[in-house]
Amino acid sequence: MISVRCHEISLSQNPSRVLKPTAPLPDGLTTLKRRFRSLFRKTTTDQTANVDSIYVRAARVAENLIAHPQEVRVLHGDIHHWNIRHQAQRGWLAYDPKGLIGERTYDAANTLCNPDNLPELVTNEARLLKNAGILAKELRIDLSRVLSFTYAYACLSASWFLEIERDPSLPLKVAELIERTCAREKRCNLVLKPAY
Repeated sequence: MISVRCHEISLSQNPSRVLKPTAPLPDGLTTLKRRFRSLFRKTTTDQTANVDSIYVRAARVAENLIAHPQEVRVLHGDIHHWNIRHQAQRGWLAYDPKGLIGERTYDAANTLCNPDNLPELVTNEARLLKNAGILAKELRIDLSRVLSFTYAYACLSASWFLEIERDPSLPLKVAELIERTCAREKRCNLVLKPAY
């Protein structure tokens, strides 16, 4: 297991360059499949009870995204406003990386589900879609993929909340918003593979 606790990641002016691989990927990083274990456990519980929940639908999306990754690299894994700070001499830095490996869209999804202490902001549909569009354009990632990862990540976050007996309603609202928006506007496609 590698330690990433003390590492800092410098953020460039061009977000599409953040965390571009410059060397072979290191061993010992946590895969996205492993990171999504809580969602997959919740899915198994719901399926055993014959419940076709949002968790089950999100697990299908997550499995599809993980099975067909694009631009795999080392990920921060917990990128949000509390973990980005400005340092006078070095500029903007990202702190507290989790040591993940997978598609970089995962980090974009995390940012869209935060700040979790401002629920009215996070669940504002116009803000979410605008920011998803900005990330998609600047990172050169298909908007549908950004929204699909955000949907899966929001349900993963909700499953973590359930495990620690915390209210999962905020991340579930984000997931439900994306699900409704994608169904209504046909702007994105939550690609679901056949039954889980």
